[in-house]
Amino acid sequence: MNEPINKALLPAGLSDLLPPAAAHEARVVEQVMAAFDARGYERVKPPLIEFEENLIADSGAATAFQMFRLMDPVSQRMMGLRPDMTVQVGRIATTRLQGATRPLRLGYAGQVLRVKGSQLRPERQFGQIGAELIGSTSPAGDAEIILMAYEALHTIGIEGLSVDLGLPVLVSSICDSASISGNNADTLRAALDRKDAAAVSATGGESARIFSALLEAAGPADNALRIIAGLDLPAAARAEWKRLVSVVEQVKAEAPDLILTIDPVENRGYEYHTGVTFTFFALSVRGELGRGGRYPAGEAGEPATGVTLFTDTIMRALPNAERERRVYLPHGSEARDGAKLRADGWRTVSELENTPETQEHKTRARALNCTHLLEGGSPRPLDE
Repeated sequence: MNEPINKALLPAGLSDLLPPAAAHEARVVEQVMAAFDARGYERVKPPLIEFEENLIADSGAATAFQMFRLMDPVSQRMMGLRPDMTVQVGRIATTRLQGATRPLRLGYAGQVLRVKGSQLRPERQFGQIGAELIGSTSPAGDAEIILMAYEALHTIGIEGLSVDLGLPVLVSSICDSASISGNNADTLRAALDRKDAAAVSATGGESARIFSALLEAAGPADNALRIIAGLDLPAAARAEWKRLVSVVEQVKAEAPDLILTIDPVENRGYEYHTGVTFTFFALSVRGELGRGGRYPAGEAGEPATGVTLFTDTIMRALPNAERERRVYLPHGSEARDGAKLRADGWRTVSELENTPETQEHKTRARALNCTHLLEGGSPRPLDE
């Protein structure tokens, strides 16, 4: 216990990101944010830590168990390290930007920290890139968020994208109409989450046939919508279904190559959502690229929909970054040569000392991860 700690050793779920991976990730984040900006989403930057009650309010309750807490020595109040950024953006929208014209379009990127990782995401610290559309109830808003995320992921080079759409409130609407509540509703929801057809039939009461049909409808969007269209849904549930139909139609019109599936009973991770939800996947990587959906923002429950993309999964879905063009500038090189190369998009590495070791220019350049050597005022490939 008294042995010195290896300084390279980090707690479980935490890691250092080294060159060139760190620079690659930073460029990818900015590319995604640029795609959001192109759609009119203005960037905000909430703090890494704030008062605990802010982070666990409203939709933040879903991630409260994942939050690190500490006492603020200044205010003597409990503080929390954010486990998710969505609730912070909702706070900004409904307080600092309360008077801004709606719909309000906000984008963000930053790191979050969680108490525990999951089986699919063992990392406890990871990056989020997100966007929130606040103040619109239109299905066009849901479609805009999905399409914007698709465009951003496609732009950075991720192929084989698919979106799994959900409608968690469909089940609750049917339960309300059939007077299924309390423990009975919880048991039914658990059976639906497990995709346990026998348990659904046993606990669904008079609506068991509808719940069983919803369970079987999971799959390609067109088939799912066809099955749901034939069900005798209560008015509230049918209104939600029509919203989903509208979203699917708009997304297919603008992104015909995007694979759409529907799971009308999926609820896990969407407990606070109030409308269409979605999860992005790619063939090249395990786990979710991102997820989002409709939810109430702030204490007033302002209508909102948004998406959160996970940088760790995104980076695993991308090929390794191409090696950067780096030019080695031997000691004594003209400053103007280096300036011109940087202006032309090169990265330069200047030699700071003139020693026998540094006079072996090609050897030294390779040791410094350079691809070129400055000779006669021009960069020459090291492999020539």
